[in-house]
Amino acid sequence: MTAPRSLPAKRRTARTADDLIAAGVLPPERRAEVEAVGQRYAVAVTPGLLDLIDPTDPADPIARQYLPDGRELQAAAEELPDPIGDEAFSPVKGVVHRYPDRVLLTPILHCPVYCRFCFRREKVGGAEAVLSDQDLLAALDYIRAHPEVWEVILTGGDPLMLPATKLKTLLEALSAIPHVQCLRIHSRIPVSDPGRIGPALLDALTVETPVWLGVHCNHPKELTPEAEQALRQLSRAGIPLFSQSVLLKGVNDDPAVLEALMRALLKNRVKPYYLHHPDLAPGTRHFRLSIMEGQEIVRSLRGRLSGLAQPTYVLDIPGGHGKSPIGPDYMTKDGVLDWQGEPHPYTLG
Repeated sequence: MTAPRSLPAKRRTARTADDLIAAGVLPPERRAEVEAVGQRYAVAVTPGLLDLIDPTDPADPIARQYLPDGRELQAAAEELPDPIGDEAFSPVKGVVHRYPDRVLLTPILHCPVYCRFCFRREKVGGAEAVLSDQDLLAALDYIRAHPEVWEVILTGGDPLMLPATKLKTLLEALSAIPHVQCLRIHSRIPVSDPGRIGPALLDALTVETPVWLGVHCNHPKELTPEAEQALRQLSRAGIPLFSQSVLLKGVNDDPAVLEALMRALLKNRVKPYYLHHPDLAPGTRHFRLSIMEGQEIVRSLRGRLSGLAQPTYVLDIPGGHGKSPIGPDYMTKDGVLDWQGEPHPYTLG
């Protein structure tokens, strides 16, 4: 009689230097460096992303995004603990109300992975990373009391880390507020942990008020067959998808890489939306290029990419002043520039 074949052990997320060494993506000589970073900032790399890292490539774009780096402990003078000024605009715990018609709601500060450039690295993870029932009720009461709030943006952390039943309850509560006409969720899960996208989660996203899902993706390598399947499930369930990317030195600061990324997103029914200039988060200087360099990269995409694939290059102004588009200007004293950079006379007015 043939013995039953044992199932493979479930792989787990790497959260320590030893986990990363065991996964073969971190050389043992970097253990002390990564342990020092892990004492200050949360570390997590999902099995799927571990598989994408090429340990023989010192410039691997996945490793650069997710593996801790000792430079994270070297804060530059211009960097800020709260670089986009959330705290000054937080009337109740879990809510940021910066713009008149919309609020951010952060029900959870856990993520499936922790990006090394994240502006919320000081806050994510920890024992108090989920809003208590009392705090969540206070947040909902605040939204109900402000009829100017037309849109609620669930962010974090990653809102899709919530249990499906809890997410469904929250979305239904928001959908029941008459003046809230749009719900938006920002998530890394479709590319970092796509196995979480299943029937229960899809059901949770199906409420009366339209739910839009912002997919955070920075490199075409992240759009694996599993990620593409997750995006197909979401789009077939009627969830409109858009993307957010961060322009990162050593990851995607190359027109060819950005072109491939935007094409891959659009192919998967994800509308490119924002390309963020990196925030002034502590210890992230090695990810930042100059705005002028970013503008030249974005300019190079004009004409070589469909308008549908063009993201808006934006900067979150430090101090809580909101986002502004910082893309290249096509109007000059000689006229308007075409996609090849040639000026053409045009009368203003």
